[in-house]
Amino acid sequence: MGRRSAGFLCRSRRFLKKKPRERGMPPPSRFLREYAVGQKVVIDVFPYFKEGGLPHRRYQGKVGVVTGKRGHCYLVDVRVGKKVKHLIVSPIHLKPHHEQR
Repeated sequence: MGRRSAGFLCRSRRFLKKKPRERGMPPPSRFLREYAVGQKVVIDVFPYFKEGGLPHRRYQGKVGVVTGKRGHCYLVDVRVGKKVKHLIVSPIHLKPHHEQR
């Protein structure tokens, strides 16, 4: 027997599953939302769109800062431990961050 694959979506069934009331397509505004440079965003992976700008599952729920735009995707800097990771994320996988007061 060969070694088991450990691909990009390995062990992500729970992370990619949606609750029954959340199923279906999102509103068009989620595709068309614009973000300004310096704006804080939350990475919230939308499971139906897997190609073109899907972040790794380790970044699910993380807060990042938009640093630029590349095509239709956004450049997002996310802090993981002491390092800053630079991600290219499609706007369908981003939500605006609302600060807790």
